[in-house]
Amino acid sequence: MAKLRKMLGDIRSEECTALMRLIETQSKHTLAAWAIDYACTRYLPIFQAEFPEDGRLEATAEACREHLAGGRTLAALKPLLREGAQAARELEGHPAAQAAARAVATACAAVQTPTNALGFLFYGAAAAAYHQEGTAQPAEVYDHLAALELRRALRSLEAAALPDEPNPVQVNWNC
Repeated sequence: MAKLRKMLGDIRSEECTALMRLIETQSKHTLAAWAIDYACTRYLPIFQAEFPEDGRLEATAEACREHLAGGRTLAALKPLLREGAQAARELEGHPAAQAAARAVATACAAVQTPTNALGFLFYGAAAAAYHQEGTAQPAEVYDHLAALELRRALRSLEAAALPDEPNPVQVNWNC
């Protein structure tokens, strides 16, 4: 069996291009709030299906929401962000759960790095695809599922986006 990819999706796809253009019109706050909500709705349940007793990612997401509401400093949040990322590293052998954990942890980190509002989706696409189809499908199946997942995310961000956002992020995509 070929080695599984940690991330799925094509950065040159129409969906990704549209996501990047829309991200460029939104504030860091709007992007982080959307990313956390989307990841917790779509990918956290995939992680929790395999690890229902592990509450680290849910706690990290809740702390990020508190930060966005002004109730927690970024300095106080950083240890939880590291703990969320550590949860993902511990899940070798559980590809769907590991990708889901990476997606949630990366979405939470969008509070400090706005480009994570795109990056988490590549992990999320892997989580959704491996959860839905297992790990033995040909690459074409995963590529198709990733494109569908990115379209779903685009629709979600379009619904959450604020028109004429006064403080849009400045991003350098490096891709």
